[in-house]
Amino acid sequence: MSSRASEFSYLCELVKNSTAIALDAQREYLMDARLASVAQQEGFGSVSELLTRVRTGTSSQLQWKVVEAMTTNETSFFRDVKPFEALRQVVIPALIKARQNERKLSIWCAACSSGQEPYSLSMMLREHFPELQSWKVTILATDIATEMLDKSRNGRYKQLEVNRGLPANYLVKYFKKDGVDWQIDENIRAMVEVRRMNLSVAWPLMPPLDLVMLRNVMIYFPVETKKQVLKNMRSVLQPDGYLFLGTAETTINLDASFTCENFKNVSYYRPLLRRV
Repeated sequence: MSSRASEFSYLCELVKNSTAIALDAQREYLMDARLASVAQQEGFGSVSELLTRVRTGTSSQLQWKVVEAMTTNETSFFRDVKPFEALRQVVIPALIKARQNERKLSIWCAACSSGQEPYSLSMMLREHFPELQSWKVTILATDIATEMLDKSRNGRYKQLEVNRGLPANYLVKYFKKDGVDWQIDENIRAMVEVRRMNLSVAWPLMPPLDLVMLRNVMIYFPVETKKQVLKNMRSVLQPDGYLFLGTAETTINLDASFTCENFKNVSYYRPLLRRV
């Protein structure tokens, strides 16, 4: 095995052991593309030097920086559009009707990356469901990457980021220009609680959830991890709750206790059984 192949093999094992994410063997080129900046920031002359130090050193902080750099953080405002239409037209109205007595909603955006999904939800709720302003609405946003969590908390985005998926009227209404960036409105930001969470290890105690967005995450997990994540999800989702996965993801052949429903070619999942 060549030195480069050995480095990539080690990196794959490191990422898998830390996050359960399986790196595509055909994407070895990402090793240099994603780790070059880490190597430079940490004072190493090359990616190879960085990986040698991680491999032989004792710095868990440096190891985690390498792992974070290799995780995928692709996202955008109102990503894929159609799931948000299903939320607006079907799911949120159904939850409002079902929670009239409690007057509270608990939503979780898992693997939130830099925060565009939870903030998209916040803006949608504020724009289309003004009655919820008198409810207790909690949107939990979690990710494993420290840099992404910091960005989510700050709610500050570059022009290119707000150009991707964000309607112009939302930009005007819910953001203000701050230098070359855009800062999201404090009232929208206050609706989102940001925490670090690794989906592949034991989950912390969580409240019963009405809606979970777990999109484009499980595609990176091996089958056994997918099954465990869905089992954990079933334990925190309300019996009448909703689970959204990515278009290339499903519960079929992984967890028989979910049923699939559909709205205008958008699939989402609901528990067949009561929470266990």
